[in-house]
Amino acid sequence: MPTFRFIVVCVWVSVGFCHRLAAESPVADGAQLETLASEFKFTEGPIADAHGNVFFTDQPNDRIMKWSTDGKLSTFLKPSGRSNGLFFDLNGTLLACADEKNELWAIAMDGTHKVLITNYNGKLLNGPNDLWVHPSGRIYFTDPLYKRPYWNRGPGEQDGQHVYMIDRDRKTITRADDKLVQPNGIIGTPDGKHLYVADIGDKKTYVYDIGDDGRLSNRTLFCEMGSDGMTIDSDGNVYLTGQGVTIFNSAGEQIGKVPLSGTWTANVCFGGSDRKTLFITATKGLYSIDMKTQGVGPIPKNTDE
Repeated sequence: MPTFRFIVVCVWVSVGFCHRLAAESPVADGAQLETLASEFKFTEGPIADAHGNVFFTDQPNDRIMKWSTDGKLSTFLKPSGRSNGLFFDLNGTLLACADEKNELWAIAMDGTHKVLITNYNGKLLNGPNDLWVHPSGRIYFTDPLYKRPYWNRGPGEQDGQHVYMIDRDRKTITRADDKLVQPNGIIGTPDGKHLYVADIGDKKTYVYDIGDDGRLSNRTLFCEMGSDGMTIDSDGNVYLTGQGVTIFNSAGEQIGKVPLSGTWTANVCFGGSDRKTLFITATKGLYSIDMKTQGVGPIPKNTDE
């Protein structure tokens, strides 16, 4: 009899645990992955504006695309400095990792741009890849080295592949972490207290504390997985990419997966008018899937369409 009670309890706990995990998945019940467009060479850098329109890059074709909330695809900017990762600042300016000349651009909605950063300590950056804007206005970006066929330059001039911070003056650049193998994906929490950085070269993702002065401290292993691009939702879940989209809760436990077979998943963001659609850039396509949760800020100011 005691043995029977023990077995019943174990079965109940196991079933309850599985049910809790299923309930935690932020993917909407019955949601199916939808192919929105597939005429690109390699898609990257999706980010939503204040209205929920999604901007993303077709990097080999040197253009930034726009997927509107009413389902229309258009070219926002071509040429685009071979833009890769994108992020909106609080003023509605589109920031871009433009690695044709290893720069960081600030792009207005009329398509004009200003070059913010061209070097670190007088030497060319490897190639800014992905970025995140802190609520204070500081910019964090990753600078891995991926040799591009359009570069007319030698090997990397920097002494490694690092994470950088640009201060609020948008001129002062400092190294935020110089102890990673190959940093790539990056995203922060909307309260500005924590930063996630994926070291794709070491197959790990870390979380840092962000100080009042913008400095990073207390680097902690978040999960044993690297990532190309990243995003975060209103429940604090973190989305990593590569082989599909893998979803972790804030404790670093995997709670969901969006598979994309036979294609490299580069990046991901929330968009749409209610920010409850997950947009995914994967090789030649742009995809979407409905979610239970929403994306989080900072939300840029409205800009004219």
